[in-house]
Amino acid sequence: MKYIVVLGDGMADYAVSEFDGKTVLDVAEKPNMDYMSRCGELGLVKTVPDGLKPGSDVANLSVMGYDTKKCYTGRSPLEAASIGVKLADNDIAFRANLVTLSDEENYADKTMIDYSAGEISTQEADELIRAVEAELHTDIIHYYSGVSYRHLLVWTGGSTNVTLTPPHDISDRKITEYLPKGENSEKLLEMMVKSEQILKNHPVNQKRIAEGKRPANSIWIWGEGSKPSLESFEAKFGIKGSVISAVDLIKGIANCAQMNSIDVEGACGTYETNFDGKAQAALDTLLNGADFVYIHMEAPDECGHQGDAPHKKLSVELIDKKVVGFLREELGKRGIDYRMLIMPDHPTPISLKTHVSDPVPYVLYDSTSEKGSGLDYNEKNAEKSGIYYDDGTVMMKKLLGIK
Repeated sequence: MKYIVVLGDGMADYAVSEFDGKTVLDVAEKPNMDYMSRCGELGLVKTVPDGLKPGSDVANLSVMGYDTKKCYTGRSPLEAASIGVKLADNDIAFRANLVTLSDEENYADKTMIDYSAGEISTQEADELIRAVEAELHTDIIHYYSGVSYRHLLVWTGGSTNVTLTPPHDISDRKITEYLPKGENSEKLLEMMVKSEQILKNHPVNQKRIAEGKRPANSIWIWGEGSKPSLESFEAKFGIKGSVISAVDLIKGIANCAQMNSIDVEGACGTYETNFDGKAQAALDTLLNGADFVYIHMEAPDECGHQGDAPHKKLSVELIDKKVVGFLREELGKRGIDYRMLIMPDHPTPISLKTHVSDPVPYVLYDSTSEKGSGLDYNEKNAEKSGIYYDDGTVMMKKLLGIK
């Protein structure tokens, strides 16, 4: 038996005005997900424990079977693991997004125009983060390049006793009330303000502006956390696992859990990602001896943050056709038995442009037993099924058949 998780990040939604009050999952053409829902178990599961923020870090850890109230130390430490930055026990890691802010003279009066700086390329971003590091580093503070707009700040002896806001939670809002608060907040804000002076006239940004693209004219600091410690996935569940994702966070979770993280050329975390390559990589690892693979697709989440309903719908359709459908066909024609869990980590509603903690719809399909809900895959039918779990960690045990 092979075990597969297809994780459509932020795939669940609320009613969308562009779709006449229906959700993305209602209107998307997804024959493979619908088939597996009708022939499998459909239900709702709460992936974000009470008291924790609905981030992809918490939610994906939960889906992977980890109790975040016991093991979670913050988002950025997981990303540090992905890019090979080893944290000391007294290091605090922060996410340092490259963002686009409006051009008011006073920093606090600016508006968050784009939390991703127009999905800036990794090559461009690397130049900008190097410039920030050159100007702002100290003996205890350093910046490290990540992927696209996602980067890392490490502060030796820093503090997590601070209130910081994810930039994707404040799209189109003035940043005034979302600036750092708490211990060391003055220093964090100082770095953000100074970064604007470094970045706004940088040649990379001047070129982007000339090309009609959004400049990455500031860093935005958030996602604080200390050195993580996760039990290995194999020790926890008795099975070796592989993870496929374009996102540093998910790769970092894989590294911390001692899972095999598979890189796919052209995987970028948007609806233009290499879905075919991800699906082929998943099939290859299963055919080459692996029994478990976790395929993470960021595209629906990114579209949710951008308020882009048509492309969120397209993202779901591409996941259905190019990943779920491909694996269903390829495993089926080889006569390989498998169980597949299809779900989001959290909803990212188009109307809110940010994450919420609502329970998410899941499908658990077993190719050896096609008796199921009889219902297509969407939020309303998942609620209608009457199946609900208030602990997201149970999903991995259910998938693997662990009592």
